[in-house]
Amino acid sequence: MSELEGEGRGRLIVLSGPSGVGKDTVIRRLLELAPELRRPVAFTTRTPRPGEIDGRDYSFVTEDRFLAMRDAGEFLETAVVHGNRYGTSRSRVDELRRGGQDVLLKIDVQGAAQLRGQGSDALFIFLAPPSAQVLLDRLTCRRTENPQEVAVRTRDAQREMAEAGNYHQVVVNDQVERAAAEIAEIVRSHPG
Repeated sequence: MSELEGEGRGRLIVLSGPSGVGKDTVIRRLLELAPELRRPVAFTTRTPRPGEIDGRDYSFVTEDRFLAMRDAGEFLETAVVHGNRYGTSRSRVDELRRGGQDVLLKIDVQGAAQLRGQGSDALFIFLAPPSAQVLLDRLTCRRTENPQEVAVRTRDAQREMAEAGNYHQVVVNDQVERAAAEIAEIVRSHPG
């Protein structure tokens, strides 16, 4: 049993899915439906998008700082996604779980695989699009990436979708309210 398992410890819930599936939108609604969930701020080397705030959306760090943190063992998991590094702070997660808080992580399939490989006690949920065409439409319509980035994310989405079978639950994001409610029910019914 890991140091974070056992009585009085918060649960760890991992949500993954391909770029453009609507993870952030579903999570915003999920947190309204399940306000007991906590989200530690992850680290990234990517440039902030318009409206993103350092320390709220992500902790934005340089490549050198990220690598130093990784090498010091400060991350629970890391991944390179679309050319940028992302990592979950071990201390941020540990602090919440030690306090009895249930922790929701939005991480890439690479990070989820790392956690499974570590024998994590997490509940793994995969958010899937209704179809490949819907996903492509969402990536194109959101206009946060240029055409080359959309092509990379579309290619990566195929690889990510192939990982869905490695998760405890797969939820289709055909409608945000329904998907968020389904995830909230999965979390509530999971014994953890």
